[in-house]
Amino acid sequence: MLSREEFIRNSLEINLFFQRIIKEHLFLIETNLQAPEAEYIAEASRLKRNFEQLLSETVNYARRISLSRAALNSNEFVTPYTLRTERLTSQLTGANIDTEITRRELDLLNSQDYYYTKQLENNVQNLNARTLDYLEEVIAFQMRLMNLVSRCEIFITLYDELLEHLTQETEYYRETLRNLQNRRMPERTLCVKLNFWNNIMGEHAQFIDGMLDPTEKNLKETARMFAERFEILVERCIREAEREILQRSLTTTDKIRGFKRAATEGLLDCEIKSIIPPLLADHVLREANHYFRILRERIS
Repeated sequence: MLSREEFIRNSLEINLFFQRIIKEHLFLIETNLQAPEAEYIAEASRLKRNFEQLLSETVNYARRISLSRAALNSNEFVTPYTLRTERLTSQLTGANIDTEITRRELDLLNSQDYYYTKQLENNVQNLNARTLDYLEEVIAFQMRLMNLVSRCEIFITLYDELLEHLTQETEYYRETLRNLQNRRMPERTLCVKLNFWNNIMGEHAQFIDGMLDPTEKNLKETARMFAERFEILVERCIREAEREILQRSLTTTDKIRGFKRAATEGLLDCEIKSIIPPLLADHVLREANHYFRILRERIS
């Protein structure tokens, strides 16, 4: 059973990370649907705004407590590139992004007031409940899109596997929040935890490969190499000793972080030919930062 302080801190850290991830998933859907699908574009935009409002509220609450130094320093909530990639991607797509939230998040390191009150606990529980309600809407919406795509009734410039990838992350977040509402952390085996994130990292590499211009041969080769390495990690999880698989996962994740960081910088400087929005590069970098922090804490 989590204490009040643990419940508040864990809830806010999970929400700071995943609410931004989910709103960016919705931004991706919004900007990749075609003009005839105005109804679905509007739905993606509405759900995105819902998660922006939730994230804004989470940032307000996070300013009242002491977030873990490891989480704050990991660059999993925002990176030094997030604000710039938001502005550039919004400019390139014409879709709105609330960059004020990012500016406020960048100031979280300066939070000084630590109040784990009963009122704050109630507020966070309510925040979690509303987030869960919206997650149900997002999952239903994404499942509906996948069904329509599979029947060739709509066209979207996202891979079927990418839509499934977004849904898996949403479901993972939903499961985590449901457990937190019951004052406990999810009970997942080591391989379940590692395989989820190693799968995510491997699929990121596949998507990057598929979205790079054919002339970017070296970058595409590196992306394929990472996809293969993470696939091997998933296959070996049960067979290898815990310490060994953790260390392999940590090393490979650290390397793909460097690859994603360089890709984000290259896209911002217009040095890479691709159909990757700059914000998507920053998005997958944050996910790698999050996973790297989880692995490092598990090993230490």
